[in-house]
Amino acid sequence: MSKETENVGFVCENCGCEVGPLSNGSFRNHCPACLYSKHVDNQPGDRMAKCFGLMEPVSVVLTSKKWLQILHRCLECGEEKLNKVAENTDQCDDYGLVLKLMEEAGKMIR
Repeated sequence: MSKETENVGFVCENCGCEVGPLSNGSFRNHCPACLYSKHVDNQPGDRMAKCFGLMEPVSVVLTSKKWLQILHRCLECGEEKLNKVAENTDQCDDYGLVLKLMEEAGKMIR
């Protein structure tokens, strides 16, 4: 799959936001407004998942390698996936929601 076919815009099935592709060379895999994702990959970018359920943001993980990642849980099958928080882009994620999710999950940066 090429970057052009992977990095496309979409309409969020959770909140209806029109989400454009990222322009920083990365791929958009969740809505920047509500942080929901869609279960489309088994491995990043393969588009081979058969579930297609909405993936709810449930936590935020802080790592030294990928910085902030949102933990999504599929509302259909329960599978969990990590997705990097989009930052420094034309459509960065809503950091207020990221911080709220961190607080709710008990994960605060110190």
